[in-house]
Amino acid sequence: MVVATQMSPIHVEKIREIKIPTIDLSGKESSQVSKLIVEACEEYGFFKVINHGVPHHIIKTMKDESFHFFRKPLPEKQRVVSTKPFGYGNKNIGLSGDTGELEYLLLQTNPNAIDHNSKLISSSIASRFSSTVDKYVEAVRGLACEILALMAKGMGVPPSVFTTFLTDNDTDSLFRLNHYPPLTATSSSSSFHRGNTIGFGEHSDPQILTLLASNGVPGLQILSGNGNWVPVNPDPQAFCVIVGDLLQVMTNGRFKSVRHRAMANMSTREGRLSMVFFGGPPPQTTITCPPELLKINKPPLYKPFTWAEYKSHAYAHRLGESRLDHFKLFS
Repeated sequence: MVVATQMSPIHVEKIREIKIPTIDLSGKESSQVSKLIVEACEEYGFFKVINHGVPHHIIKTMKDESFHFFRKPLPEKQRVVSTKPFGYGNKNIGLSGDTGELEYLLLQTNPNAIDHNSKLISSSIASRFSSTVDKYVEAVRGLACEILALMAKGMGVPPSVFTTFLTDNDTDSLFRLNHYPPLTATSSSSSFHRGNTIGFGEHSDPQILTLLASNGVPGLQILSGNGNWVPVNPDPQAFCVIVGDLLQVMTNGRFKSVRHRAMANMSTREGRLSMVFFGGPPPQTTITCPPELLKINKPPLYKPFTWAEYKSHAYAHRLGESRLDHFKLFS
């Protein structure tokens, strides 16, 4: 799950256009694909995948159902309530006072939770919405496992080193729909500044791996290693793959958990939609770097912790903070 920093206009920042890696998974049997994925994780903590195998109709149906939900009157959307932070939210993000220029629906990915929230949305479409989310989550979880297996291959370890975290029956994965309505000078936002208002503030994702699909409206940016914000061109045919905090720990810092944000939607034509799968392990899973990935001259950078411990720590802080610092080992 992601929780943003406080929304505020940007004053002086460096925005730099660079070529973000786009990896074609149609050649996934080639060792070159694994190599490219590992390089992208090391340099950016971010890449796109195309020819990913998730059927187009599953993605399109999920987008259609998402827009159908967000077009509902506010009182109807507010009926989708659950144990915080799950359910529908508008501007208020997470549990620590963060805000943004968006509305969202945050769901646990187990079928019972999806079915429960679908009934809150509307009894007439509950079955359809629940089925759509189930099929989408199943397909995208499969893609996430495939990508994790390719990462493992590129690092010379068995696929199960990473994939078992998402295939366990108790996996703590989440699915989030973010809708950024067009923001204009007449919007209620008191901090409106055309082109530089934050829609969802700077953060890293605490889980293992994030897969994000969006429509054709821009807004996503990643923070490069030299401190520049890099705009990500939208591609409805691709998935953005984002390295999370846990994967940085599991690779002993070799992969980078990238900080990213979304700008407010300045389009006058349509809302921006992102559909985000957060791949998380079972709560009691111990997170540490596997011995086969440790190097003699580079001891572990982080002390072991459970996903439940890290999640609790993350929820207690505003996620503009560097949450992993709390778990670093210092010599």
